[in-house]
Amino acid sequence: MAPHEIFARIPASVAGQLFSFFFEKNKPLYKATVETLAKQRNFRPIFVERMPQAERFAWMQKTLGRRTNDGVAAHLIQIWLVEAHAPLLCDFLDGLGIAHESNGTVDQLPPAPAKEQLTPVIETLLAKHDPAVVALYLNAVQALDEQGGWSTLGELIEADPRLKLVA
Repeated sequence: MAPHEIFARIPASVAGQLFSFFFEKNKPLYKATVETLAKQRNFRPIFVERMPQAERFAWMQKTLGRRTNDGVAAHLIQIWLVEAHAPLLCDFLDGLGIAHESNGTVDQLPPAPAKEQLTPVIETLLAKHDPAVVALYLNAVQALDEQGGWSTLGELIEADPRLKLVA
């Protein structure tokens, strides 16, 4: 699944969390995102900025769900996960015994762990964190890995309805 497909499939509530986070904590990135998306659709950014928040966020999610916005979508997902959900990232990597930075980032993922190793880690994440954010994160691990993700994680995502992204 590509990053734009993740945006197209995440629940509106999760997209709202993401956009609210940037609106409140990273205004320059939020403003740049609005400007980029507006220009692509031949809108003036002020038109988008004046939309009611719920309508604006829905429009942004829909627009980020387009293939042409794959790079922007990937960038926003990565930054949001690292800045807003570092504990989730760290819990996942710690559970698998993968060395990481304090914000939950790694330079390169190691080879795929066995399903038997992934399953209890995923169960712990689902119990401890918002399941919709966990699903987004695990799908993002697959989408954003240069090697195409882990086949074992992909199989678990396909088999477990809690890990599927459904808007």
